[in-house]
Amino acid sequence: MVDLRVRLGRLELKNPVLVASGTFGYVREMAPFVRLDRLGGVIPKTVTYRPRAGNPTPRTVETASGLLNAIGLDNDGIDHFREHHLPYLRTVGTAVIANIAGEDEDQFVAMAEMLGGDPGLAALELNVSCPNVSHGLDLGIDPDAVGRLVRRVRAVTSLPIIAKLTPNVTDIVAIARAAADGGADAVSLINTFRGLVVNWRKRRPVLANDVGGLSGPAIKPLALRMVWEIARALPDLPIIGIGGIASVDDALEFLVAGASAIQVGTATFYDPTASDRLVDDLTRILEEEKVGSVDEVIGTLRSNRDVSV
Repeated sequence: MVDLRVRLGRLELKNPVLVASGTFGYVREMAPFVRLDRLGGVIPKTVTYRPRAGNPTPRTVETASGLLNAIGLDNDGIDHFREHHLPYLRTVGTAVIANIAGEDEDQFVAMAEMLGGDPGLAALELNVSCPNVSHGLDLGIDPDAVGRLVRRVRAVTSLPIIAKLTPNVTDIVAIARAAADGGADAVSLINTFRGLVVNWRKRRPVLANDVGGLSGPAIKPLALRMVWEIARALPDLPIIGIGGIASVDDALEFLVAGASAIQVGTATFYDPTASDRLVDDLTRILEEEKVGSVDEVIGTLRSNRDVSV
C-alpha cells in the first residue's frame, strides 16, 4: 500500500487531497457525496468577522474552460461558525482547516485568537487574496503587509498557519517569502485571477460586480508555473497547489512541480465526488508506478534547461 501521508510544516495530513474553500460549502452539504474521512482535509467556506450578504447576483458565469465568480464571501460570521458549524466539523474524521478573512489586520488577529482556543481545528488558512470584496487584495499584494499579518496571527495562536496567495501580483515569490519569514507553516496557491465577461449586445459586464475571479482548468498552467517558481526559490516552504485540478494527472503535475498537497475546487461543482475519487486514483497510479510513498514524487520536476540533470 502506498504511503500517502504528507507533512506541511507542523501540519500532518493522511493524504495530499484537500478541498478548496468556497467550493465545498460548510462541508456538511457534501457528506452525501464524499466519504469525508478519506480526504486529507477539508476547508470550509471563508469566515469573516461579521456576517456578509455577499455581492448581488448574478455572481457566477461559465467561461471557456473555467468559471468566473464574484460571490463576495457570503457567510454568517465567525460567531455563527463557531456555534453552528464547528461542532459538526469536529465529527468529520479528517483535518479541518478554517479559512478566515478580515477587513483589516485586527480582524484577522481577533478571529485567529478565537479559533485558536476552540478544539477541533488542524490549521488556519489566511485568505489574503479574495478579489471579489472591497480591499480584498490590499493585503495580499504587499509583501510587507503579508509578513506583518502572519507575524501578528502567529503571536496569538499555536495552530499551523497557511497563507493563501493571490496570483494578481508581479512577483509571487516575494509574497511567499514574506509569509514564510512571518512564520507561515505553508502557502496555498493560487486564488483566482481577476477577469471580466461581457455581454456585448447589452454593453454590460455579465456579473453584477462587473469583475470576478477566474478558476478552473483555464488557470492550471499559470498555477503550475507559480507553484514551481516558489518551490525552486523557497525549497523549505511547503506548498498547497490549487488551480484546475480535476484528475489524478492534474494532481500529480502539481506534486512533481513542488506542491506537498493539492486542493480540489471548481471540479467539485460539476463532479461532487472528484476529491474522493482522487484519493483512490492517486493510490492506484502510484502503485502502478511502484512508488512506495507520495513523498518520492513531490518536487521531482526538473528543468529542460538544466543540462546537469
